Amino acid sequence: MKSLAAKIRLFVENCHRVGAHDLVRCSSGNLSWRVDAERMLVTATRTWLPELTAAQVSVLRLRDGAQLNPVKPSVEAGFHRGVLLARPDMDVALHFQSPFVMTLSCCAGAEKKNFFVIPEIPYYIGAIAFVPFLQPGSDALARAVTAALGAHDMVVMRNHGATTVGKNFDDAIQKAVFFELACQAIVLAGKELRAMSRKASDFLQGESGRGV
Repeated sequence: MKSLAAKIRLFVENCHRVGAHDLVRCSSGNLSWRVDAERMLVTATRTWLPELTAAQVSVLRLRDGAQLNPVKPSVEAGFHRGVLLARPDMDVALHFQSPFVMTLSCCAGAEKKNFFVIPEIPYYIGAIAFVPFLQPGSDALARAVTAALGAHDMVVMRNHGATTVGKNFDDAIQKAVFFELACQAIVLAGKELRAMSRKASDFLQGESGRGV
């Protein structure tokens, strides 16, 4: 079994991967990981994921959010903990602000768009949830994101990017990258966009085990 120090090193490596995929800019975004039944790791407040160090990783107790090391956690640690508690099937939560996801999060009517424009969205992610703009770090935002991700794998946060969950780092990062790709297609295609047919998207969701 890996030591906590080894898990922190792995966590840092995956924060750098998030940055390499251009999913965050500077101090935007945050990442969390359930390391065991009692503890979670989350990026420290105001840290840059692409340049994160082991000294910038906060260790929290899952059941009550108590700090287990002296590193102050991200202001969004509340919804990270809420999501990990609500989704025992998922061990990673990633809040990201990639360019096209951020663009759509700022657009009126984005919640009415059909995001099933590439096969990877119905297959890997499924339906997209939305929450209104709520103050970053607030209890209201934590409750809204936790509720949304209790039933979905991706939530768009109005004017604040998106948050996704994954069984592991690869799963969470892949979902974020595919969602950014779909948002890019939606923004660039404009009125020429053609989403997948309902039959095709239903089939892919069924193949993934998500149902329809």
